[in-house]
Amino acid sequence: MKRSPLAVAALAAVALTLAACGTEEEPGADPGAGGDESRTYSIGITQIATHPSLDAAREGFKAAIEEAGLTVEWDEQSAQGDMATATSIANTFAAADHDLVLAIATPTAQATAQAISDVPILITAVTEPEGAGLVDSWDEPGGNLTGTSDLNPVRDQLGLITELRPDVGSVGIVASSGEVNSEIQIDLAREAAAELGFEIEVAMVTNSAEVQQAAESLDVDAFFMPTDNTVVSAFESLLQVAEAKGVPLVSADGESVERGAVATYGVDYELLGRQTADMALRVLLDGADPATMPIETQSELLLFVNPAAAERMGVALPADLLEAADVVVE
Repeated sequence: MKRSPLAVAALAAVALTLAACGTEEEPGADPGAGGDESRTYSIGITQIATHPSLDAAREGFKAAIEEAGLTVEWDEQSAQGDMATATSIANTFAAADHDLVLAIATPTAQATAQAISDVPILITAVTEPEGAGLVDSWDEPGGNLTGTSDLNPVRDQLGLITELRPDVGSVGIVASSGEVNSEIQIDLAREAAAELGFEIEVAMVTNSAEVQQAAESLDVDAFFMPTDNTVVSAFESLLQVAEAKGVPLVSADGESVERGAVATYGVDYELLGRQTADMALRVLLDGADPATMPIETQSELLLFVNPAAAERMGVALPADLLEAADVVVE
C-alpha cells in the first residue's frame, strides 16, 4: 500500500500538533483550570462493534494520548453490535470514576450521552452528531460532549461509480434500520443519485446475519456501502454478493477498500482518532469545555483504490483514477 506525500504530511502534522499539546499551554489558558500530566488518568472507551475503521480510530486515539506523555488506565469495552450491550456499558461507565469517556460510532455515542452527564465525552466516527441528537449544533455542542465526525462525501463517492460503470442505472444500499447515521447517508445518496442520473435501491436489515440475503435481493448495477456499523461488520457477505453479480462495490471508508471494495474517497480513521485525542488533551490538560468546542471533521480525504478488487468484479479501473489515488491497495 502506498500513501501520497499529502497523506504522510497530514499524519506528521497531526503528530506534531499532539506533541505540542502535551508540552505547551494554549495562549490564554489558565494553568490551574485543567489537568496534570504527572497524574494517572482513567479513560473509558466504548465501541459499538469490532471492525477495521472503528479499531483504527480507537488505536489512533490511544497512541496520540500516550505520545503526549499521559499515563492512562484504559477501560475498553465493545458492544459487539448489540445496542442493549452498548447501553449496559454506558451505565457501567456512568458509575465508574473515569476522567473522560471516548464513544466510538453513533449508537454507542447515543447510549453514552444518555447515561453520562457529569464526565466529558469525546465522540468519533459519528456521521451526523446534530441529527443523532447528541449536540445542540456542530459549532456549539452545548453539553458535556464533543468530538469528531466521519461525515463522508456521499456524492463524490457515488460519482466514483459513474466512472467505474458509466451506464449505471441503479445502485444498491444495504443498511441497518437501527442506525440514524445510515438514514442520513441514504438521504444524501438519493439526492446525489438524482443529479447523477441513476436510482437508489435500499434493503434494510436488523442485524449482520441478514446482510447477504438483503444484498442478493437487490437487482442493481453497483453497490454503495455507507458507514453503517452493522453492514461493515458483515462486509465479506456484501463483498461476496458483489463479486458473484459482477458489479462494483464502492464503500464509504478506506479500510473496506483495503478489505476488497473497489474505491472510495475516505476518511483516514487512525488520523481521525488522533484528531479526537487532540481535543481530549485540551479537555484534560487545559480545562477546555466540550460545550463550546465545535465538532471537527477531517479536512483532507484520501482516494483509495483496489485494482485487484476491480478485476474480481469485472470492472475496468480508469487509468486517471489509479494515477490520482492516494492509497493503492497492492
